[in-house]
Order: sequence, then structure tokens, then C-alpha cells
Amino acid sequence: MSIERINISQLFDYQQDSVVIDVRTPAEFEQGHIIGAFNLPLFTNEERAIVGTAYKRQSPQNALIKGLDLIGVKLSYFIKRAQKMAAGKRIIVHCWRGGKRSGSMAWLLDLAGMNVVVLEGGYKAYRTHVQASFDLPLLLNVLGGRTGTGKTVILFHLREKNAQVVDLEALANHKGSAFGALGEAPQPKTEHFENLLFEEIRQLDTSKTIWIENESKGIGTAFLPQGFWDNMKVGKLINIEIPYDLRILRSMEDYKKYPKEDLIAIFKNIERKLGGQHSKAAIDALENDDYTTAAEIALVYYDKTYQHSFEQNPTIAVSYLSYPHADMEKIAKDLLEKIK
Repeated sequence: MSIERINISQLFDYQQDSVVIDVRTPAEFEQGHIIGAFNLPLFTNEERAIVGTAYKRQSPQNALIKGLDLIGVKLSYFIKRAQKMAAGKRIIVHCWRGGKRSGSMAWLLDLAGMNVVVLEGGYKAYRTHVQASFDLPLLLNVLGGRTGTGKTVILFHLREKNAQVVDLEALANHKGSAFGALGEAPQPKTEHFENLLFEEIRQLDTSKTIWIENESKGIGTAFLPQGFWDNMKVGKLINIEIPYDLRILRSMEDYKKYPKEDLIAIFKNIERKLGGQHSKAAIDALENDDYTTAAEIALVYYDKTYQHSFEQNPTIAVSYLSYPHADMEKIAKDLLEKIK
């Protein structure tokens, strides 16, 4: 009996009661993968290089023999691991283009009595679909404001009030600033960041408004896809303003969460942009546990950076809302009432 092959448009329906097994190398998987997929590599990174070298320098036949030599001793391991990953569910197998690697693994797992289908076109077809999706129009409300305004907290309360929200910084594992990596897990590669963003949007009703935070195109080392960025620039930008002293207080409380040594290291990294005198003053303040002064100096840097980015990347529709307080839940409620 031949093994069923599904196309990319069928993948998301099949995923609901299946597990996805990606048989590419760990390096390929780390670069980017289908959200929720398990990695069961046919070859390790090193083995893949050996087979590739044999293919180029010798012949496809020699590469095939070399590949069989490498995976022959692992066949029982593949079956046992797949059984554990699947837990009785149907398995969707894929490699880069839905070729030999996924076909071989599907044959083996089918032989072992598992319910297996192969993704036609493999991960390459998935990536083509992901990238094309960002060219579709989106209705975006873009929440802006200077550092310390509490935009991330406002987004949280918007979501709590059933608004559609995509937290770009959470997906990127970075708060989008010089201090943005503090307390965060390692960032995904840009390719996988795009996959995460695609999956997040796929779960929403794209005929309705989606709230996001105003970001630079690069969030740390992860970059927004061009199509999504273009949607941001034609969305509604709502700039939130709260009193300066409340921004200082919020920033100070944030800084105090992290090791002093990490904060000092970052001030040293931005010394050229901040100015040697200001950088030294901030470091001296931290060494004396004066987080307020350090926050004030950082905000000068942040405010200049924000203003520069705002001027260099103009948005068509901009509105400004000022609040005399920092009650983020009230601000979220007010936003939903005013922005309809």
C-alpha cells in the first residue's frame, strides 16, 4: 500500500490530530521548523556533510551506500523514538523538499505499523507558504510610546479584555532595546521567528484588528518580514504618553530585577552612543545602587533612539493619547473604547 502524501494546504487540518516529525539535521531544525514539530534527524550534522561530500565528489550511488551505512544501525532507534513522539497519533513526516529522507523514514515507520503521511514539498513548501502569507493585508493597531510607557503591560491587558494581540517581543525573546536581551531565553533565528509569527497570526481572525507594539524592523537579532513591516507602516499608530517621572520609576523597577554586572556591561557597550561621560555616570550610579540616576541616563539614550526611529520610519496614521497615571489596565480599557 502506498503512503499518502499531503500538500501544504492540507497540513494544518491534518496537524490537529497528528504529530509532525522533521527528519532534517539538528542544524536545519534549529534554523527554523514547523511549529510543534519534533526533530528525528535521519543524519546528524556531521553525517549529512559526509553524505553530501560523497554525492559531489564520487557519485549519487556512493552517497546512497554511505547513507545506508550510517543509518542502518539506527533503524530500531528511529522506530522507538517515533512511537514515543507519536503516542498513537498519525505521523506527518517531512524533510527539506519531501524527497529521499522523508520517504525513507515514512517507509520505515509504515513498515513498523504506524499511520504515516508525507508532506509534499517538505519544509521548503511550508516556508514558501509562510513568506507568502506576510504579503496579505492585515488590520493593525500599533501601540507606540517611549521606553517606560508600559506598552507590553498594556498589550497584556488588551488581550485579557479579548482583543487580538501579537506580542512580537515575546516571540523574539527580546525587548527590542540595548537592554532587551536581559532575562530572556536565546533568540530564535530570523527564519524561525517568521514561522512563530505566522503561526500566531494563523490562530487569529485576520478580518479583524490585531494589536501589536511599535518595533524597529530588527528586534535584537530577529527581523520582521518585509510584508508584515509594510502592514505596520500603513496601520494605525497610537502613541501613548505618561509623565516622565512615572517612566523613570517603571524603568528603575525593571533594572533592579537584573544583576548589576549585566547592566554595567550594557552601559559599556553603548558608551559610544551614550557618550563616555554619561556612560561613566550611569556605571558609577549602579555601583552605588542608585538605579534612579542610571534609569534617567538610559532614558536620554532611549528617547533619542525612539525619536530617530520614529522619524526614519513614518507611519501614515498617527494619534497621541496622554495619561496622567500609569494604570495600564485603565489605559487598555480606554484604548478599546476610543479606538474602534
